[in-house]
Amino acid sequence: MDKDFFELMQNKKQEQELAVLESYNQKTKQFGLCLSQEEAKELMICRNNSLKRNKRIEFGPGMLDRLIFTFCDSMYINQENYLDTLEQLQEIFYQMKNETEDRLTDDELLTFMKEQFETVCFGDVQYLHGTCLERFATAVRAGYDGYEKSGGHGEYDQFDEEQRWDFDLFMEVYNNLF
Repeated sequence: MDKDFFELMQNKKQEQELAVLESYNQKTKQFGLCLSQEEAKELMICRNNSLKRNKRIEFGPGMLDRLIFTFCDSMYINQENYLDTLEQLQEIFYQMKNETEDRLTDDELLTFMKEQFETVCFGDVQYLHGTCLERFATAVRAGYDGYEKSGGHGEYDQFDEEQRWDFDLFMEVYNNLF
């Protein structure tokens, strides 16, 4: 009896989540992004698997809606890579919540992730995970808390070890050549 009740509740919750994910298409279609019902189901399955792998639980709606809204306007996400990118980003999100020992709020982590995804990583999810987030998580575990004041904005510069191009200088040199 208890198992049937639990299963009924799970099915009802899944139906509600599907409806919510499908409603997100109204916002994301302006960016050329849309999840089919099958893709939304796959994303939910992936989320549940990520939660299990990372030994996490979510109460309420979770963070998937915020992940979608945070990344839907990315210049590096298109319809062809939308589902795969969302799956990877949510996996990374849960891993980083663990890696940062839950010191960051969901919004601080999403802000940091999006900023690096767009500026440093140029849409490379693996670079985001293996370099930017790993360095940041190491700093957070060591006691760094500057993200609390910034909300996650502008935090990576102090952890960035790679020499970056100066776009203005590049354009000046380029224009002087021609």
